[in-house]
Amino acid sequence: MTLSTDIEALPQPVETTTEAALPRASRPVPIAVISAITVVAIIGLWGLASAYALVSPVFLPSPRQVVIALYNLVVTGFVDSTLAEHVGASLYRIFGALIASILIGIPAGIAIGTSRVGRGILDPIVEFLRPLPPLAYLPLVIIWVGIGEASKITVIALSMLPSIILSTSAGVRGVSKDHVNAARSLGASKRQVLTEVVLPSAVPSILTGIRIALGAGWTTLVAAELVAATSGIGFMIQSAAQFLVTDIVIAGIIVIALIAILLEFIARLIERRLVPWASHR
Repeated sequence: MTLSTDIEALPQPVETTTEAALPRASRPVPIAVISAITVVAIIGLWGLASAYALVSPVFLPSPRQVVIALYNLVVTGFVDSTLAEHVGASLYRIFGALIASILIGIPAGIAIGTSRVGRGILDPIVEFLRPLPPLAYLPLVIIWVGIGEASKITVIALSMLPSIILSTSAGVRGVSKDHVNAARSLGASKRQVLTEVVLPSAVPSILTGIRIALGAGWTTLVAAELVAATSGIGFMIQSAAQFLVTDIVIAGIIVIALIAILLEFIARLIERRLVPWASHR
């Protein structure tokens, strides 16, 4: 018997942990699936509550009634305007206020972030305005501006301004000192440093402030459209609430939510296009 045969006769180790024997790691459930299940569950509970009359239909109409109300809003409308006309009026006010707040808020934020004098002058005004609810200064705006479209846009713009100003100033103050010093060492003027270094670096913060401002504007919309309005989603909801047309109220809330989600999605797309590096920070 040779050495090789002796080795072959020895018992060979058994591989108990092969790749096939290892349990496969379970893949996590996508967030979109979890969100979809949540929405379906909420609608299901809502449908059960209305089907078994757990809540009066006056206070909680069924999902089918709300869908019918949405269809009627699109086709025939409510309070002398279709859903498209109400949405158009509200979007006009929202975007008018957004443009006004951007034109005022970005320069004010730059002044706060780059100048001690600007910060000393504007910071108290912003901090005074930021915690105030829109209904607090709505009567004063009506006295100063009147009851036309200008008052509605002004109220919405005032609710948007603090977010844009604070986000812009934070973005300006967060610019890397190395980038600023490098630009100055290459002979850049103050204007060039501001326009070619500071502002591009602050764009992600500015866009975040605009997204927050849009949310604040939608929350103010209903209050703004209480002032002598004849159209708008907020006006439609308030008019339906006065007559206990709850299905129209819920339909209006759903429309506001869907539009807000759509605008948020568009804002994120714009942010990815303008500042693709921001998501990788």
